[in-house]
Amino acid sequence: QELPETVLLKFFRPESAPVPARPTPEQLSNLIKTSLHYPESFNHSFHQKSLCLVPVTLLLSNCSQAVVDVMIDLRHKTTSSEALEIHGSFTWLGQTQYKLQLKSQEVYSLQLKACFVHTGVYNLGTPRVFAKLVDQVTLFETSQQNSMPALIIINNI
Repeated sequence: QELPETVLLKFFRPESAPVPARPTPEQLSNLIKTSLHYPESFNHSFHQKSLCLVPVTLLLSNCSQAVVDVMIDLRHKTTSSEALEIHGSFTWLGQTQYKLQLKSQEVYSLQLKACFVHTGVYNLGTPRVFAKLVDQVTLFETSQQNSMPALIIINNI
């Protein structure tokens, strides 16, 4: 009677699970792309109504494959005197802080209102946007790269 053939058993020990690489500060500051949509110039009769309200859309695009927590702060003011001379000062009306969550590749549209009290050229690019990966345990969000100045001309009619 023949003996059954002996089969060698191989035991594999899986390598330790790879630790996901921590995103670099550069990557974290590019999670959310923002763009402002508004009229290039706006005509308003300051004699009839002292406050000029202009609708502005802040578009937020999640550029990552992950879910991202986003915080928008509209309270930031331009403080340099040079910028104030060129652009003047204006106010965002309504809520000044927003917290939201964007899914992978999601685009979110936030409707804002800018309030002006006189004619001039203004920079609407003041909203500060912070973001962090949802599963990231950090105490603070990373400031997102700010785009170019967003200039609007307010005219009196």
